[in-house]
Amino acid sequence: MTATTDDTTPAAAGRRAWLGQLQYWLAVIFVVGWTGVVCGGLGTQFIGWEYPCPLCMIQRMFMLLAALGGAYIVRRGMTGAIHARDYMTGWGLSIVACVGGGFTSWRQTMLHILPGDPGYGGPVLGLHLYVWAWILFVAAIATAGVLLCFSDETAAHTIPDRPHRLIGAIAIWFLAVVIAINLVAVFLEEGFHWFLPDDPERYQFFYDLHILS
Repeated sequence: MTATTDDTTPAAAGRRAWLGQLQYWLAVIFVVGWTGVVCGGLGTQFIGWEYPCPLCMIQRMFMLLAALGGAYIVRRGMTGAIHARDYMTGWGLSIVACVGGGFTSWRQTMLHILPGDPGYGGPVLGLHLYVWAWILFVAAIATAGVLLCFSDETAAHTIPDRPHRLIGAIAIWFLAVVIAINLVAVFLEEGFHWFLPDDPERYQFFYDLHILS
């Protein structure tokens, strides 16, 4: 006789529901985590008075894109029902964004890898921000890959109303606000120009206003 597994039993249904909720919460953490990392970069920019270069800004954009992958999962879960394909789509989008961000941060690291090169910006806990970014992108790719391996275990289940959907909404709004702030930060540094300088030294927008006045 061949042993079979009955996925329709209450125990199996409870296991699938638990796994589904676990991935939902991991998606929320993914959104909040990447958004918080971008907030750290904004804090370094506005509090530490360090002007991010074009590569720094591109890394932030890839971080926000990775967070949007998690936000896709969260938003789908907030409707009440979520399927395995929703997880696969969200994590897939995040992986693509992290691959782009990882290449960008690796590129900036290679630009300053020679002995005696002070690097761009001040170090944080011994490493520059772009090195930390590279580590985080690689870790995020590995995490999303593992989650994709178990996405089939979370097919078609229901996300509870509270507190799941409320916290999910807060995470998405947090991401939206930080995206808006980052767009303003880019505009202030770039001013009325198409390109950001390789080594910015001021907020070009205010300088342009001064010239126009």
